[in-house]
Amino acid sequence: MAWLWLPTREQAAAFFAEDRWGGERADGVADPVPPCWDVRARVRRMREHCTVQELSGALGDVGTLVPILISLALQGSASLTASLFFGGAWNILSGFVYGIPMCVQPMKSVAAIALANRFTPGELAGAGLGVAAAVGVLGASRLLRLVTRLVPLAVVKGLQLGTSLQLCRRGVELVRARAAFWGPGLVWSDNAWWACGAFLLVLAAYERRRVPAALVVFAAGAALALAQAGVHGGLAAVRPGVHFARPVVPTGAELRTGFLSAGLGQIPLTLLNSVVAVAALARELFPGHQPSATRIALSVGAMNLVGCFFGSVPFCHGSGGLAGQYFFGARTELSLYLLGAAKVAAGVVFGDSLVAVLEWFPSSLLGVMLFMSAIELGLVARNFSLHPHDERRRRQDFAVVLMTAAALVGFSHDGLGFAAGMATALAFWLHRRADGEAGPDARALLPTADGAAAPQGRASHRPHL
Repeated sequence: MAWLWLPTREQAAAFFAEDRWGGERADGVADPVPPCWDVRARVRRMREHCTVQELSGALGDVGTLVPILISLALQGSASLTASLFFGGAWNILSGFVYGIPMCVQPMKSVAAIALANRFTPGELAGAGLGVAAAVGVLGASRLLRLVTRLVPLAVVKGLQLGTSLQLCRRGVELVRARAAFWGPGLVWSDNAWWACGAFLLVLAAYERRRVPAALVVFAAGAALALAQAGVHGGLAAVRPGVHFARPVVPTGAELRTGFLSAGLGQIPLTLLNSVVAVAALARELFPGHQPSATRIALSVGAMNLVGCFFGSVPFCHGSGGLAGQYFFGARTELSLYLLGAAKVAAGVVFGDSLVAVLEWFPSSLLGVMLFMSAIELGLVARNFSLHPHDERRRRQDFAVVLMTAAALVGFSHDGLGFAAGMATALAFWLHRRADGEAGPDARALLPTADGAAAPQGRASHRPHL
């Protein structure tokens, strides 16, 4: 069995010691991201990017955020006060730590199950706390490095493409909910005419990023929501003041129900989409800056270990939100500071009473913003192979991308998509080994202890444009 090769203890130690998604910084990169302790450089960079596009980019993820917050708040599963306050605080802290528009968005799988099963606040907190503990432990240990070292580029691209298609479908569903052009089902403030107008505006501004399309669409939606809330008496329910989040202490039964029903299935989604895919996407959108996958996992754990005890929606980072904010103009952490400050202010001043206005926000406009953000995420899958001149490898890599995306969309589960992609990549790797095309270093899957050059298989894992 000459093909079976096992690493030495020194090679295994070197393998785990290196964080492949770690924070390397390239020299000579245009507009580099300064470290968080270099405050002067950060301020200088934000001044250079202090434009209306940054404000527009800050709104690039509202298509996902607003419907989930409204639905969970109306059901009584989450506190809108806590979700806005802690969501804004995590926006500000993420901007300071990462220096890029690292989005903070609700855990969609947990939210969907919570809505379907009408979770109590304690059960929702149990789901978020369970995910936080699991992801935090994986981030603090070296097990996460094993994941980031062994996942091929094509699988990451497939996850991004599959997530993009899922978000596109969700955006279309939001538009179809108010798809009337005329007739008795037509609502003047939320219909297909508004969706078509917003879509044409975003398309017209697609190659002209100086036009703040997200800002215009959001302002129009806010005006329509205020008008409808005024007509239906919703403005009278808004109570300005000082609102505080109340602690939520889940019981043992709520912890068990929340984690087993919603948290357990969210763990692979968070690891893949909120850690691995985000690290890869950040590298592509911001060359020379690689936020550590370990740091991302720890931040996801810390966010929920604090916020869920106050009734907040479980939050995570996400490649779709990062792509959406980038698409609509965000380039620095300034967009997160603006968004975070607005969320904190809204949570403290208006609290849960803001639902009376947000529930009238046109879903047709939210759907268009979500759809276009998803398209931006899908575009990053175009560079799926590190072998552009090897037609067979490109065909195999593209098959891995399609298999991963198809399984993810078909089963609506990131974990199954990941498993299908990894199985396909492993099958192709075995074919190449059998044909003798894997190169002289085919067996060297781990780096040598003396820091020798990376083998061919290892180098192919590093995603870049």
